[in-house]
Amino acid sequence: MIAALSLATDLGVGLPFEHGLQSTLVALRLAERLDVDSGTASDAYYGCLLFYIGCTADADLSAELFAEGALFSHFNPVAFGSPLQIVTGIMHALADPDAGLASNTLRIAGRLPRAIRGHQAHITALCEVAVMLTDRLGLPASVRDLFRSLIERWDGKGQPDGLRGEDIPLPLRIMHVARDAIFQQLVGGTSYAAGVTRERAGHAFDPRIAHLLADEAEDILAFDDDTSAWSEVLDREPGGRPALAGTAIDDALAAIADFSDLISPYLVGHSSGVAELAASAGRLYGLSEAAVVALRRAALVHDVGRVGVSTGIWQKSARLTEHEREQVRLHAYHSERVLCRSPFLAAIAPVATAHHERLDGSGYHRGTTAAALTPPARLLAAADAYHAMTEPRPYREALTPTQAADVLGAEARAGRLDAASADAVLAAAGHQVRRLDRPAGLTDREIEVVALLARGLPTKQIARTLGISVKTADRHLQNAYPKIGVSSRAAAALFAMEHGLIRWGEFPIAGSHGRS
Repeated sequence: MIAALSLATDLGVGLPFEHGLQSTLVALRLAERLDVDSGTASDAYYGCLLFYIGCTADADLSAELFAEGALFSHFNPVAFGSPLQIVTGIMHALADPDAGLASNTLRIAGRLPRAIRGHQAHITALCEVAVMLTDRLGLPASVRDLFRSLIERWDGKGQPDGLRGEDIPLPLRIMHVARDAIFQQLVGGTSYAAGVTRERAGHAFDPRIAHLLADEAEDILAFDDDTSAWSEVLDREPGGRPALAGTAIDDALAAIADFSDLISPYLVGHSSGVAELAASAGRLYGLSEAAVVALRRAALVHDVGRVGVSTGIWQKSARLTEHEREQVRLHAYHSERVLCRSPFLAAIAPVATAHHERLDGSGYHRGTTAAALTPPARLLAAADAYHAMTEPRPYREALTPTQAADVLGAEARAGRLDAASADAVLAAAGHQVRRLDRPAGLTDREIEVVALLARGLPTKQIARTLGISVKTADRHLQNAYPKIGVSSRAAAALFAMEHGLIRWGEFPIAGSHGRS
């Protein structure tokens, strides 16, 4: 499951598939040469696989500032560079490749202060989200705690605590060198990666580890481009190979669901909401309890491929171009590629990745027809359609339950959705009465404020929506943050999804408006 999630983070950052797997093998090769203990090797292994697990935090804000692919091209190569290189990389990422010098000068000048502030906030959100998600995946606390110091540097110029030298955990120092070296190899080849790593020794990187990689780069960075790294990564898992069972499996899958939904404020809580609705509908439909469990698990991960599509597309309020529509259609394919590698996840992949298929063959990504769509797949398709309609999108307001029911019924009558499945979903939606718990000691008002914050609303709009003063809304936020144990919107959104605080249809979302 962890390796599959690593593939999803590759998609989320725009890296080649298996980039995370290859960097993990580099980390293991370094650990062997450093002769570290099995615990250190194990922590470096899991940490390297999940290095970008926080990549969906604040993705919507990055989409506002940077063009698609700009961060990958200009910032990622210097992420472990000098402070000047980092700022320069951000400036280049802000530029519009199609604009002239004068226009770009104004563009960069206007956006750079916000980008610098946003970068600092993003680092905080990235670390907080990574800690929260890793904790839910059933990994040891030692792995989770690595993400608290993810952006620290050997020279003490990192974040958030300015740790220096050997105060940074050894697994993390190994991860830094492994992750950056494999990226630099992608940029300019093995010799180039060795040179960049050597240059960063004593600055971002532990000099002993950096020089080791640079000196033995030809061996440590050697890969067969025609061979998948999947089997080797699983075979070389160090330590006791922890496994999940029972509800721990569902907790981990729910973490993957929330990782996926953080890609946009419009999507927070979508996957878990669809999973609840589909499971309830499955019971009403008459599925066995084992089949209901499998359906719920498939629903939790059905949208993991969304992270492989630009956030700017999910946030777009105008009509999509043909190219953008093709990208949207590909998200189901991306989900399939992530899930099919793991035998456990592959078993639920046929249902999970058929949520946009339709009985008449008009769906995607395979254009499957009725004969190949099982009852669980039909139930998930109906549940996903209904739940999505009751959520706001950048191009429309949320439909009321009655409106969504009318559309779902029309789809069934037109032969695109299964009528019995649609009936089960509507029955489940009409009879669900969910009690809102108060996790972390939050008050009812604090829960409302956190839910609105999760959807991207600024404090002023939260206050206006709830009919309270801005000062009062801010006080509720300041009270809620320490109770939750976070300090960023993305982490608060993740907490809200984890604890079922998102209630679509009751409140607006930042910037939502109807389409003419």
